[in-house]
Amino acid sequence: MSDPSPILAEAVVVGAGPCGLFQVFELGLLGIKAHLVDSLQVPGGQCAELYPEKPIYDIPALPICGAQELVDRLMQQIQPFNAEWHLGEEVTGLQRQSDGRRFVVTTSAGTVFDAGAVIIAGGVGSFQPRRLVAEGAAGLEGRQVHYRVRNAAQYHGKRLLILGGGDSALDWAIEFAGKAAAVTLVHRRAEFRAAPASVARMRALEAAGQLAFHEGLVIGIDLEGEALTGVRIKAADGTEMTIACDHVLAFYGLHPKLGPIAEWGLALEKKALTVDTEKFQTSEPGIFAVGDINTYPGKKKLILSGFHEAALAAFGVQAWLYPEKKQFLQYTTTSPAMQKRLGVSG
Repeated sequence: MSDPSPILAEAVVVGAGPCGLFQVFELGLLGIKAHLVDSLQVPGGQCAELYPEKPIYDIPALPICGAQELVDRLMQQIQPFNAEWHLGEEVTGLQRQSDGRRFVVTTSAGTVFDAGAVIIAGGVGSFQPRRLVAEGAAGLEGRQVHYRVRNAAQYHGKRLLILGGGDSALDWAIEFAGKAAAVTLVHRRAEFRAAPASVARMRALEAAGQLAFHEGLVIGIDLEGEALTGVRIKAADGTEMTIACDHVLAFYGLHPKLGPIAEWGLALEKKALTVDTEKFQTSEPGIFAVGDINTYPGKKKLILSGFHEAALAAFGVQAWLYPEKKQFLQYTTTSPAMQKRLGVSG
């Protein structure tokens, strides 16, 4: 078979999480069409993959917003710009062309782009949850052993064992207290990585008898046929116990891996791409980075910070693609050109 013809693209956005989606919006306002590439089969990144029902409280003008709801709202917002999607594909190659102005971008599916600019919005890179290491656990994944909560209602009325000491573990322990038949939280030590307010809330629920906490480690699981009936724990004092449960929710964190990004010759600092704060360009002109993948003095890994970065990166992309074009700051409330792109004016 002959090599596929390259797809001519003004901009390729690598990563379809919230920052990548908002990057499409900001580019679209400036009249720049984007192609989106993501290794996952659906848009949303970590929000959709790991905690779609988890509430977010710090999105401007939305006092509370579910993670999947945020993704859905962003998808609605970018509809007018007709981005082209390339899901289930990982960007495996990025090379500057001989003219110095354009890039060859290749994916694991064999897609090839002739791109004017590249914006990396890959979050923490590709990621996999750290799995429960116990004989028989792998065969229960997706049935009774879980690393994410896709539908919280399916766990109501069930006996739940939650493993971990970070925000996800405590957030879900608090969420299911009073809704599940029983909630038991197990962490290897008494100190937690979660927000202090969450720890205080968990301790209050423990004192009220609405959940149980044990300091210890998983040493095995009990099965009846192919069904999980309980998990064996070795406590901090050396004693062993069996906790009866219907489902195990393991939140041991992620294995963040930059993957091919680490091989593209971009400057890195602690596995993050260094950028300027004027246009969020990396060490390579024409390649930009927004969201958790980047770093700069004062960097805060917040979604709203990523949105700000995407806005400035869009102007940086415009200046890179069309250096002869004078830039004007326009407002969606008054700009006929932007309103036409948004489809809100005649």
